[in-house]
Amino acid sequence: MDMFLRQFKEGPTANLSYIVNDGEGGKGAVIDPAGDAGRILRAIESDGLKIDFVVNTHGHPDHTSGNRRLVSETGARVAAHRLAGVKKDIALDDGSRLKVGSLELEVIHTPGHTRDSVCFLAGRRLFTGDTLFVGECGRTDLPGGDAGALYDSLFNRILKLPDEVEIYPGHDYGPRPTSTIGQERRTNYTLQPRTREEFMEFMAEP
Repeated sequence: MDMFLRQFKEGPTANLSYIVNDGEGGKGAVIDPAGDAGRILRAIESDGLKIDFVVNTHGHPDHTSGNRRLVSETGARVAAHRLAGVKKDIALDDGSRLKVGSLELEVIHTPGHTRDSVCFLAGRRLFTGDTLFVGECGRTDLPGGDAGALYDSLFNRILKLPDEVEIYPGHDYGPRPTSTIGQERRTNYTLQPRTREEFMEFMAEP
C-alpha cells in the first residue's frame, strides 16, 4: 500500500498532526489537527488533495482544535471513537476500518490515556496519539485515565505488532519524531517487562 505522509508540529506542547493520502492529488485524511490547521490547509491546497476524513485519536482539545476549520473548508467528515466527546459524523470502534482512496486505516482501541483513545494502523505505520510516544507513554492521571487499561493497550495490543511497524505519535516528546515498535520495545523505559500490577504502581509514582 503506497502512502504519502506529512507530519506537522504545532504549539508549546509539540503536538504532531498528520496528512495521509494515496498519491499526488489523491484522497486523504488528516489525523489529529492541532492549532488552527492553517499549515495543514495550505499543504492540502498545494498538493491538490481531496480530504475525505478528519480522524481523532482521542477527544482532548489539543488534538481536535483544527476539526471545525478543516470540516468547513474541505467538507471532510469527522471520525472518532464512539466514546469521544467531539462532534463526529462517524463513530468508530475497535476493528473499524476507514477507506481513504486506496488506503485503509484500521482502528485499534487503546484506552488508558483516555477511555476513547485509539491508534490507527495503515499498513506498517501506526498513529498512536497519546497512547505511546517515542521514549514515553501517555499519562493516566487525567479524567478517564486508567493505568491498568493502558498496560493492556501497550503490552497486549501495540507490542503484539511486528517490530518493523513505524510509530507516529501525537506529540514530539522524544529524541526524534518517529520510531518503530522494535526500537521502542528495546529502549522505551515505560515498556520494560512488568506485570500489570507493577505497571500500575510504576504509573502512580510521582
